[in-house]
Amino acid sequence: MKLAGKTAVVTGASRGIGLAIAALLEREGARVAGCARHATPGVEACDVGRADDVARFAAHVRDRLGVPDILVNNAGTVVRASLESLEEADWDGVMASNLKGTYLVTRAFIAGMRARKSGRVINVASISGRLGTAGLVAYCAAKHGVVGLTRALAEEVRADGLTVNAICPGSVDTDMLRVGMPGAEPNMTPEAIARVALFLAADAPVALTGSCVDVFG
Repeated sequence: MKLAGKTAVVTGASRGIGLAIAALLEREGARVAGCARHATPGVEACDVGRADDVARFAAHVRDRLGVPDILVNNAGTVVRASLESLEEADWDGVMASNLKGTYLVTRAFIAGMRARKSGRVINVASISGRLGTAGLVAYCAAKHGVVGLTRALAEEVRADGLTVNAICPGSVDTDMLRVGMPGAEPNMTPEAIARVALFLAADAPVALTGSCVDVFG
């Protein structure tokens, strides 16, 4: 098993891509701490856009499992609306779950990783973090932000032996796709994206950092 003895944190682990990543990392021997907005068996409740929720979750992880070797920021939501019809509350919600959550969760664990001089941070972005999509202005802005955060953080922690990379999937068969792009025909499964996450967690060289892996099918 590629991850025997390793600890992984996966956000948004109750369904879709996050569920597939958590399951694959666990099959490869990792001890996985998953969270999602709504708890499910084996997945803790945590709204990643809320600093107090993240602090409680991170403290629980450290108490049970120590500093994670792998952090997968996958949690996110999408709202489909044109700019002029997009409510401020919806903008804030999309930013909180996708971008602020990535910042808060990473901030909660990164100091321990840096002190240990090892760790892999994997941010699940999107093709919408590379391109523009009509009707998804908030989601595109948030995922572009995740890509920028990935590249900047990679430079901050490069000397400490950590890697920070992003995955930018195209159409994946998830509930989020059905909300964001009604009628779209997905050409990938969540398990396909999980295999990319496993590569970044286990097989990618340390020199591969600050990269955005496009998985467009």
